[in-house]
Amino acid sequence: MPISDQEVRSVAALARLAIEEHAISHYAAELSAILDFVGQMNATDTSNVAPLAHPLELDARLRADCVTEGDQRERLLGLAPATANGLFLVPKVIE
Repeated sequence: MPISDQEVRSVAALARLAIEEHAISHYAAELSAILDFVGQMNATDTSNVAPLAHPLELDARLRADCVTEGDQRERLLGLAPATANGLFLVPKVIE
């Protein structure tokens, strides 16, 4: 799918890119090649291919779901500058 120089200028303006005038034809050729390659990929029949989450057959390595730290609520409340009824007190920031 050939891309015109005017289309390159338009896309560059939308993307807020400054492209020098002598490079526009080069970008047009490169973008045309990319779109041709995408067209080749779209023409490939993938109806019998199952979708993949990952290209390799890997098992998810999950750690055991177990408690690694005990309850530290009282210790953490003891470190706070101000608490009341088991809650942290913070300065009021909204009038």
